[in-house]
Amino acid sequence: MSDTPKFEVIDRRKFKAEEEQESQKSAQANEPAPETKAAPAEVSSGPRLVTSEGRNVEEPADSGPEPSGEESAAELPPAPTAQESREQKAAYDAAAQRLEELVRAQNPAVGAQPPITFEHLVQQFYVSAMIQMGAGAQEGQRPRVDILGARTTIDLLGVLEEKTRGNRTEAEDRALQTVLFEVRMAFLELTSMINLQAMQPPQPPPPGKR
Repeated sequence: MSDTPKFEVIDRRKFKAEEEQESQKSAQANEPAPETKAAPAEVSSGPRLVTSEGRNVEEPADSGPEPSGEESAAELPPAPTAQESREQKAAYDAAAQRLEELVRAQNPAVGAQPPITFEHLVQQFYVSAMIQMGAGAQEGQRPRVDILGARTTIDLLGVLEEKTRGNRTEAEDRALQTVLFEVRMAFLELTSMINLQAMQPPQPPPPGKR
């Protein structure tokens, strides 16, 4: 017979769980009735807790997907009324007239400015596109080319042509179609030159230089 003492393993988890249940029952029995007024929530750096009908709800960290283009357009302020537009137009015309009178008072040789027409708008786009493609540079200076800006201006002329289709006079249509043809042709010639320069191999440095 061995002298080694025998040990009996007792699962203390069972007794501990029973003790915790008894402690919770005693605490609930001695706990006072909750007050109707909720205590103020503590400020923390984490998600804010808001009280809703006696319970705390954790706000999600993600506010949701970004609003679409239609939702953003719906958030824009309402368009002005017809009366507001008329009043603003009258005020603008009066201010422009006062400015013109001031300019002519200081420069009597300057005549009255002609009214702005559709042809003026087309001509403005034409001048902007040609300058962006290097036209109008002073003699002896290297032209500065903004090919991407020229493309945008030409595309704006295309939008103007599309949106005013069927609402132009014969003279307005002829002016717009002529300008569109000229700026698009200049754009094609310029981009062809750019492509040729990009395809050429780099030139070696002159002898004696690194």
